[in-house]
Amino acid sequence: MSPKTAGPPDGGWGWVVAAAAFSVNGLSYGVLRSLGLALPDLAEHFDRSAQDTAWVSALALAVQQAASCGWALAFAPALGTLSRYFSRRRVLAVGLALTGNGASSLLLAPALQLLLDTFGWRGALLLLGAVTFHLTPCGALLRPLALPGDPPAPPRGPLAALGLGLFKRRAFSVFALGTALIGGGYFIPYVHLAPHALDRGLGGYGAALVVAVAAVGDAGARLVCGWLADQGWVPLPRLLAVFGALTGLGLLAVGLVPSVGSDDSWGASLLAAAGAYGLSAGSYAPLVFGVLPGLVGIGGVVQATGLVMMLMSLGGLLGPPLSGFLRDETGDFTASFLMCSSFILSGSFIYMGLPRALPSCHPASPPPTPPPERGELLPVPTVVLLPPGGPQSTVEATC
Repeated sequence: MSPKTAGPPDGGWGWVVAAAAFSVNGLSYGVLRSLGLALPDLAEHFDRSAQDTAWVSALALAVQQAASCGWALAFAPALGTLSRYFSRRRVLAVGLALTGNGASSLLLAPALQLLLDTFGWRGALLLLGAVTFHLTPCGALLRPLALPGDPPAPPRGPLAALGLGLFKRRAFSVFALGTALIGGGYFIPYVHLAPHALDRGLGGYGAALVVAVAAVGDAGARLVCGWLADQGWVPLPRLLAVFGALTGLGLLAVGLVPSVGSDDSWGASLLAAAGAYGLSAGSYAPLVFGVLPGLVGIGGVVQATGLVMMLMSLGGLLGPPLSGFLRDETGDFTASFLMCSSFILSGSFIYMGLPRALPSCHPASPPPTPPPERGELLPVPTVVLLPPGGPQSTVEATC
């Protein structure tokens, strides 16, 4: 076992891990977000409904995350390892890695439409599969790092290895419930944003532009929100609840935009709504993983990352098929996006039960030092929570 460092290096090889995680995110969720463009071709070829074809992406999410197969074998270790390499700039590093989703979507959405027009859906999917083989060298760059907060011995038994003991902590249980609800709506735009644009009267490349605009807003917001979160001006749980709610409102706007006049129209209202959704969803994404070390400590962050993916997959398995069912019953995706928004808003409301998610009686001073690696949001044996600066700093009193 390698000797333990004094703490996360906040740089060095960590930036290589961040680059690997960036590529992993782009080659997994970025590909998945663009797959919605192929669903109409699949539905036409197999003569199936929107509900049936939605199971393609839903099962991919479930197998990927809940069963820890496929992309999850690279994504969960990449994000967990990245969190261990950073402390003061952790959320920024996670946000940088998660921009791979938006950057990949920006490139793949129009490229996939071109591949579909040129090679058909079979050839396009074969080429996408070849591209994802680049996950292999990304995994080789994940160098393990031993830290003082690690458990003295590896967990024994399957339940301990999965980290299920984390659910004994009230804060993590609240976080888990909110995340599972948000997962029920968060992945619906990945599957049905492009078909929704087609239903609204846009052509194939117009729908690809809608996906690309959402991707640009998503990628930029992840970086800005990562930097903002690392400043310590607002507690991470509070930011998590706020941007989760904004994501729900953004998807509400996407569902309510009117139809455009013709295929030649660019659908300005839908583009604006997609951009707003991308900004809010991009701000939410790095906070989900950035808040984990504060809830479980640095020693449990890899296990917690896997559990978060599993919880989101529970919603990701049911959300898209339910959205497709509503589309088949109503004739468009309006009801689907309204349902999606309600799931996300409900999960954001539950996040308000996290420590420091709500304003206290007295404002707290910004933390002058990085958060303790044992988890600054874990319970302490006093009536108040100590801020990251320690007992000598101004504490945030509770009402």
